[in-house]
Amino acid sequence: MSHPSLPRLHGIRGATTVDANEAQQILQATDELLRSLIHANGLTPDDVVSGLFTMTSDLDAAFPARAAEVYGWNIVALLHSTEIPVPGSLPRCIRLLVHAYTDRSREEIRHVYLRGATVLRPDRAGQRPS
Repeated sequence: MSHPSLPRLHGIRGATTVDANEAQQILQATDELLRSLIHANGLTPDDVVSGLFTMTSDLDAAFPARAAEVYGWNIVALLHSTEIPVPGSLPRCIRLLVHAYTDRSREEIRHVYLRGATVLRPDRAGQRPS
């Protein structure tokens, strides 16, 4: 007898960039990233256990989790951190690691890289949901 697969906890990554250190740009880019990641993986806020946002040190005009809370993630544990300032790394970048329960396999998880962050993972760029 075959059993349906049970949801497993997975890490789902994403990143995006902004043109300037402006609160509205940070919140809009984060909202776009969240919507794309949620849609691409069929998630609801109840599926999400936690989220870790990092931003490069050239961004400090807003907390990206504010966009997550507006999106309905006010029940999710969220944390911010500054990205390690490696010389030559991508500027004005917002990264996200979400821990979520899903019945998808690792191979089916869709990590989302938008805007200028597509250079971080060109193999995953353009995986936006249709």
